[in-house]
Amino acid sequence: MPGQKVTIEFNDRIVRQFMIASIFWGAVGMLVGVIVAAQLGWWGMNGKFLEYITFGLIKSEGVSFLTFGRLRPLHTNAVIFAFVGNMMFAGIYHSTQRLVKARLASDFLSNLHFWGWQLIIVAAAITLPAGLTRSKEYAELIWPINIAVAVIWVVFAINFFWTLAIRREKSLYVAIWFYIATIITVAMLYIVNHLSIPTSLLHSYPVFGGVQDALVQWWYGHNAVAFFLTTPILGIMYYYMPKAADRPVYSYRLSVVHFWSLVFLYIWAGPHHLLHTALPEWLQSLGMLFSLMLWAPSWGGMLNGLLTLRGAWDKLRTDPVLKFLAAGVTFYGMATFEGPLLSIKSVNSLSHYTDWTIGHVHGGALGWNALMAAGMFYWLTPRLWNTKLYSINAANMHFWLSLVGIMMYMGSMWIAGPTQGLMLGATAEGGTILKYPNFVETLLEIRPMMWARLLGGLLFLAGWIILAWNIWMTVRRGQAVNGVMEVHEEAHDQKEVTLKQSFINAPFLYSAGIIVLTLIWAFSPHTISLLALLMLALVCIMSFVHLQVSGKTWGQWYDQLLCSWFPFTILVFLAVAVGGVVQIVPLVTVDRDQVVEDRLQVPYTPLELAGRDIYVREGCYNCHSQMIRPFVGEVLRYGEYSRLGESIYDHPYQWGSKRTGPDIARVGGKYNHAWHYRHMENPRSTSADSNMPNYPWLLEAKTDSAALPSKIRVQRILGVPYPEMSDEQIAALFDEQAKKIAAELAAPGSDIFVEPDREIVALIAYLQQLGKSQPYTPGAATAAAAKP
Repeated sequence: MPGQKVTIEFNDRIVRQFMIASIFWGAVGMLVGVIVAAQLGWWGMNGKFLEYITFGLIKSEGVSFLTFGRLRPLHTNAVIFAFVGNMMFAGIYHSTQRLVKARLASDFLSNLHFWGWQLIIVAAAITLPAGLTRSKEYAELIWPINIAVAVIWVVFAINFFWTLAIRREKSLYVAIWFYIATIITVAMLYIVNHLSIPTSLLHSYPVFGGVQDALVQWWYGHNAVAFFLTTPILGIMYYYMPKAADRPVYSYRLSVVHFWSLVFLYIWAGPHHLLHTALPEWLQSLGMLFSLMLWAPSWGGMLNGLLTLRGAWDKLRTDPVLKFLAAGVTFYGMATFEGPLLSIKSVNSLSHYTDWTIGHVHGGALGWNALMAAGMFYWLTPRLWNTKLYSINAANMHFWLSLVGIMMYMGSMWIAGPTQGLMLGATAEGGTILKYPNFVETLLEIRPMMWARLLGGLLFLAGWIILAWNIWMTVRRGQAVNGVMEVHEEAHDQKEVTLKQSFINAPFLYSAGIIVLTLIWAFSPHTISLLALLMLALVCIMSFVHLQVSGKTWGQWYDQLLCSWFPFTILVFLAVAVGGVVQIVPLVTVDRDQVVEDRLQVPYTPLELAGRDIYVREGCYNCHSQMIRPFVGEVLRYGEYSRLGESIYDHPYQWGSKRTGPDIARVGGKYNHAWHYRHMENPRSTSADSNMPNYPWLLEAKTDSAALPSKIRVQRILGVPYPEMSDEQIAALFDEQAKKIAAELAAPGSDIFVEPDREIVALIAYLQQLGKSQPYTPGAATAAAAKP
């Protein structure tokens, strides 16, 4: 009843659970990160080290589940989804209850969310080292786990929006806006990028292939960073920074501009991960343009956070919470300055495929996410356990170890990346030969930086262990308590807007008109484009005049919108969806003939397809790209630049994003079968000083040929022009090619003998096919795909 006093006991048990899980998984993710960093400095860390640490008791030339290719996805998934994911859920659940003055709607859903998410993490920790992967960055998990992720995310969404529906504080605070954007956008991104057709219980092929898969993947990959690692943490910043500083947010108006410009612009920037590739030029330019535009809202948010500390800067000397939060926001500013910088085509030509990008990513993950997590945890722990933090000095030590560790890591990558890019692109004698023809020369040059990176990672891990100890000691001397708030049930006279009123109003109509006219101007023929430009200018002038005359009315509409969570959510969805529709729909619906250029990929034989799946399983895409850019240095080193049609049947695409080893888009036929055999057995036998792991198990394991009929049937569904074949025909083709390769390996004078059904034979078949294509003729792709 209105006027009645109500006591709310918040569900802080779930906050404690997610926080503890985040601390644990953070340590695991960072430890795996240290291991893979060591592997890049010394190949023996891929499994050979077991022989050394056991003084020869365990003989090992390599362990399959400990190779870089399998551990690197485990590291990225552990840090993103286990560490930051649990931290995000803790912060959202804690702050939301207090901002809306209501307990979480369902304890059951909260517990289901927590335990479901932990089971997903455990499943990922088992399957990724086992080689069960989709090979798409930040989207490696196999299809059954993806379904579980979608279900648990829906559980989270229901619990969150149900809590908003029963809230007592009607106006949504800025942090809630960012949480809404996170929930809606991550669901959209995850579902689209993980659309797959299963071939078995543990394997599937994505529905998109080639350039379409590349675009969808980086629409997801870039915006997973934006809406899983950025927007929820910004919401957390807008709540915990003012709380820790005991100051209001610097500018409410700036937060409005920050939010809407960020969620609208971010979704368009994904193509900047594919600059200078076979992606259509208009998409590359669009990605670069919107990436540069992101400078403004990103730095607006950073300044809004830092200026919230006005009048409280003196507290940074004594309060470790503010140290972490202020440093975290500063690293957010650094990362969001560097990101658009790296999206400039001329800069990207140097940075892409190098460690510069790795340094950039870790500046965000360690500097932004981890420091914000530490600040939030140090602030939460005394309040969740009703005691004081065990050691302020230990928290300060953690801060300085983390700061030094991050700077060592980023600094080493800032040196290694440009060095690598310059060396690989360097030519001599008027651009006719390579100055550094051996790829390994670059690895030797940057190896000291690999060890510097490892030391930086160790320092950061040491700081995190101090945090875990400090919080554990704080918990031991405290007692778990749930927060309590007394509120008055009041009749709210604030009028909410209906769904219709959300769209039939000046702010929305002007915004929609500007977006539509801009798209018509950008993508239409000359006459229509000119007319759209004139209309665009007119609408912009009208909107500015209308704002000056009726600005107060616009403000009232927005205040009413903030009291209506459902219309607000719909507007957020529209803001983030428009970019994906404009970029993705034209490319995934276009006739394949229009994107093939002058060459068409030759579909894999059954043996080659099996070899490709082995290549994916071993995570080779983490170190080798299959996309030669149209640069002199790359063409001299790897061969002709890659055409779009040469990967049109690749499900998933394998263009890669990092070159720890050379590009292999045209490696087929460059070396004989025996070279590939020796290279996989011991890479240093063919490439001295290589840091690639040994793969001895490939010489003994049998290829899973029984799975091929199901895989080929799915490939045909996806449009790969395989003729209709019986299981016997598939087996016969497999055996014929495998026996031929095995016989060539065992040629007179060779000491190699291998059974035709071994995995090494299938992998060799795949590698020798790379770069093979057929001349394109109009209608060839469509006609081939239509064959029975």
